[in-house]
Amino acid sequence: MKVWGLLFLALIAAPALAQDLRLPSNAELTFEEVIPDLGGRLPKAAWDGASVPSISVDGDFVNRSWRLESSGLSSAQIMRSIREQLANARFGTLLDCEARECGGFDFRFAIDVIRPPHMEVNLADYRFLSAKRDDLGILVLTSRTKGAGYLQITQIGASAQDSVIETTEAPTQGFQSTESDLSIEAQLEQFGRAVLEGLEFERGSSQLGAGPFESLEELATLLRARPSLEVALVGHTDSEGSLNGNIALSKRRAGSVLERLATDLGVSRQQMEAEGMGYLSPLANNLTSEGREANRRVEVIITSTDG
Repeated sequence: MKVWGLLFLALIAAPALAQDLRLPSNAELTFEEVIPDLGGRLPKAAWDGASVPSISVDGDFVNRSWRLESSGLSSAQIMRSIREQLANARFGTLLDCEARECGGFDFRFAIDVIRPPHMEVNLADYRFLSAKRDDLGILVLTSRTKGAGYLQITQIGASAQDSVIETTEAPTQGFQSTESDLSIEAQLEQFGRAVLEGLEFERGSSQLGAGPFESLEELATLLRARPSLEVALVGHTDSEGSLNGNIALSKRRAGSVLERLATDLGVSRQQMEAEGMGYLSPLANNLTSEGREANRRVEVIITSTDG
């Protein structure tokens, strides 16, 4: 199974990107350029041997880049959280590719990339995504060099200049109060994801408690009834500790949930996979104990439909 989107879904599609897109708290802004009414082009396909097919978008042109200090952070990991949040913000993807699929050297030099040292691009390790919602287009380029990770986000459109990308870990508005009233099946049908409530792990441990856990039993019933439905179990942590350590821990926790579903609750392993996001997709503010507790969770994400 391929995880095409581990969807970090909230309930509101805000009119401006400021409410939709947050970056890891260790992202350091390296470059910013705002040009009103410049417009630009939005790639819609990979390098075709002569050019990059694209569409024209009118409006403001806002270009930013960030450096992410974290050993071992891949371009795919940097892109993953951005992709999820854009899906939540109801952006339609035009192009989502990795270096070779995009067109390697030719693609990279056919698009507008912020110059070094503000933005560094490893031609063997970069990811690109373009998407559009109404009159707002967005281009995302991520890469990994030996020293750090890099992220470039370009916004083009009538509302681009009003959008502010946040690097804080503020709560996602309205998350708990509305979703908690819905069944897991209803959340998956409506939002594509659901938090598995009530799971218990020891701090720093990946071992799932003895249970029973009502949310797992509910999910197991759904998956057994719909054997062609495929999901990803996605672990999340608070911000204590290193990113790499938290990604590994969160994936182990998701794996522990998968084992419980398969071994004790009769769900086919072919329907599930386990992934980890570490602290890259917080639900709440990590500065409070309540926020850190909310951020330590396992979510279930639809990765394919069963018709």
